[in-house]
Amino acid sequence: MVSHYPGRLIVIEGLDRAGKSTQCSRLFRTLEQNGRNVEMIKFPDRGTPMGQIIDKYLTDNTMNLSDQAIHLLFSANRWEQVPHIIDKLKKGTVLIVDRYMYSGIAFSAAKGLDFNWCKSPDVGLPEPDLVIFLDVSIETASKRGGYGEERYENAEIQSRVRSQFLKLKESNWLWIDANKSLDEVEAEVNNEVQKVLNNSTQNR
Repeated sequence: MVSHYPGRLIVIEGLDRAGKSTQCSRLFRTLEQNGRNVEMIKFPDRGTPMGQIIDKYLTDNTMNLSDQAIHLLFSANRWEQVPHIIDKLKKGTVLIVDRYMYSGIAFSAAKGLDFNWCKSPDVGLPEPDLVIFLDVSIETASKRGGYGEERYENAEIQSRVRSQFLKLKESNWLWIDANKSLDEVEAEVNNEVQKVLNNSTQNR
C-alpha cells in the first residue's frame, strides 16, 4: 500500500537482537546521503509520559501491571506520536520506524491475550507503506550478545512472539533472513525501500 501523503512510513520489525536498530540507522544514513528528508522514530518512545511508565515496567521487575494495562500503555505511546507522524508525512518526510503496532500485538498475544483484542487499540494508526520483518534464529541472536535483562528478553517468549508475527504478516510485508551478514541485510532493505520510494514518485 502506498499512502496518500507525500511522505512514506517505513516500519522495521523483528525479534530482539534481529538488528532492527542497526538497519534503521543504516537506512537513515543512506536516505540522508541521497538527499531525502528522513527521520527515525523508535517505539516504545521512552521520553513521553506514557513511555516513562513503560520504561519503568520493562526495567523494574517489581512493578506489577496487568497484561491488559501494559498493552494499552504501549498503544497509547504510539498514539502520542500520531500528530507528529502525520505532520511529517504531509511534509514529505520518509519516516523510519523501529517497531510499531505489530510488536505490541505480537508480544501481548504471545502472553495469552486474545489476538483480536490486542489489535483493537491500534485501529486507526497511520498505515505503513512497507513493513520489513527481520527474521533471526534464537541461535544467531545469542551470538549477537544474547538477551538482556528487560522483560520479554528470553528465548521462550521470543519464539512465541515470532509465531504471532506470522499471523500478522500482510501483503506489504517483506520478510528478510536476518541471519545473514549486516551488509547483506542492508542491501536487501535498501533495495525494497527504494522500490517503494520510486513507486511513490511515479504516482505523484
